Amino acid sequence: MVKPSYTSPFPTEVQAGQKYFWCTCGLSAGQPFCDGSHKGSGLKSLLLEASESKTVWFCGCKETKNPPFCDGSHEKVKVA
Repeated sequence: MVKPSYTSPFPTEVQAGQKYFWCTCGLSAGQPFCDGSHKGSGLKSLLLEASESKTVWFCGCKETKNPPFCDGSHEKVKVA
């Protein structure tokens, strides 16, 4: 995994039935979503298909135990 560069989650309004591809590597310029920057790293984006329209908190630190959602892990992550 690439070292995280974000120490807080991304509150995002998702729409029911829409697909979202969460960045797992931390390299995407369009955080929290994948822009393909992971190519060659062996990592893949994570697909979320929203079941309802609501605000979700996407993890920014990439250390969550509940991907793609924030679980508070950023509170323990030190960013260089």
